[in-house]
Amino acid sequence: MTAARLGDIGRIPCHVPNNAQYRGIIGHMRIVIQRVSHASVDVVNELGTLDPTFEPQQIGPGYMILVGVADSDGDAEIAWLAHKVLNLRVFEDEHDKMNRSIQDIGGEILSISQFTLYGDVHKGNRPSFIRAGKPEHANLTWIKFNEALRSGGVPVREGRFGAHMRVGLVNDGPVTIVVDTDVDMPRKG
Repeated sequence: MTAARLGDIGRIPCHVPNNAQYRGIIGHMRIVIQRVSHASVDVVNELGTLDPTFEPQQIGPGYMILVGVADSDGDAEIAWLAHKVLNLRVFEDEHDKMNRSIQDIGGEILSISQFTLYGDVHKGNRPSFIRAGKPEHANLTWIKFNEALRSGGVPVREGRFGAHMRVGLVNDGPVTIVVDTDVDMPRKG
């Protein structure tokens, strides 16, 4: 079995099979990008009321991104996805063609950690989340992904990792793009 070593992002390095027969077995970062005219998030506490320790976040035109992380994700997936998000041309130009990036329009991003993107419904009626990353790793990877987006000059607001959040948005278009590094990211080897 051929293995590709992922970069160490503050954890023990892991080896991930780089063989087509293993695709889909080992999870990779998954994101859902929604082009929005505005979006917001707040956090609900265990009493079902707004959590006073979280300042509600909101953005204007840009992206609301749901981010799913697997244990095998590392620097390569973060860098590739951040580049893809920052350069994706899904905003209209003066000819109503999707030809402008979030950087081109001066847009903002609302990033929401979303382990349920790894819900597996092959068996039964209750999803399995076994492929979702362990919380410590997923949180660190999500934070690093958000920092990589910020390094591209785009303001990024965040939800709270592991919290019960209420996300509101107006999808502009609608435009929704699903990106999965297991399927979309070019692999060497």
